[in-house]
Amino acid sequence: MTQRNWIGYAGVAAFAVASIMVPGPFADARETMRERVRERLAQGIGADVGPKVPGGETISYGRDPLQTLDVWHATGDSGAAPLVVFVHGGGWKRGDKDNATGRFKAQHYPAQGYAFASINYRLVPAATVEQQAADVTAAVKALVDRANMLGIDRRRIVLMGHSAGAHLVALVGTDERYLKGAGLSFADISGVIPIDGAAYDVAAQMKDGPPIMQKTYVQAFGTDPARQKGVSPTQQAVAPNARDFLLLYVQRPDGVRQAKALGAALETGGSRVEHGSFPGEGLKGHAEINRSLGDPAYAPTATVDAWLKRVFGK
Repeated sequence: MTQRNWIGYAGVAAFAVASIMVPGPFADARETMRERVRERLAQGIGADVGPKVPGGETISYGRDPLQTLDVWHATGDSGAAPLVVFVHGGGWKRGDKDNATGRFKAQHYPAQGYAFASINYRLVPAATVEQQAADVTAAVKALVDRANMLGIDRRRIVLMGHSAGAHLVALVGTDERYLKGAGLSFADISGVIPIDGAAYDVAAQMKDGPPIMQKTYVQAFGTDPARQKGVSPTQQAVAPNARDFLLLYVQRPDGVRQAKALGAALETGGSRVEHGSFPGEGLKGHAEINRSLGDPAYAPTATVDAWLKRVFGK
């Protein structure tokens, strides 16, 4: 990766240049600076993008303090409402529903006639990525079990996730074991919207992705090729899968490459796939597509709205 691209990706030019140029005798200081760069980057991947939107109802779906979700009711009185479930990012090891959902989604989707939920899940290293995917389905099951009380149409549910959350919803949408573990199946999921993920094929991303993220990937996915394949949506995308996918991404080379490969695998597996490719580069573009989704003035919002109307049959 060139220095220009590296700086654009991490958004921390001073730290990056310093960490490369410090001479050999200062190896410890250099590694400390690199670790700070990694932490700054990971903090920006899906985390800390806006305050929690008021008006949601908080539900626990497990015993762990992080196994909670917030749900906002659809506005108006149109009967049982379709449900959009959002999964935050944060490098699998941080992020929170209270600050990583973005400020528009919990207002926009209820106004469109949909219930909207945003979940927390257990984080690496206290939990594995596999347990995180199980948390996603356990949260969905908790909402399904309360469908009548919450005014939700349990037959119309879309999963949406950003960054690490994009990987998790794509994994749930391609490996039915997670849904089955919660007493659900692909028949319970109308569609999946992964937003600017870059780890749909874990081994490929660990080979070709940005060096600054490699430690995060190893922490999340380990070094065993069999495990990496097992948690790679692209590798799991053989029939059956969830029936509809909308892959959203900005112009990060690894994100574009990964989304296109996932889309091709899903189509081979029989899913209907749409792509939404939008302007935006580096960490800034990666954060913006999450922060601004749901803003009527932001182009991806209209793309998602049209897709949801088709998938939900509205």
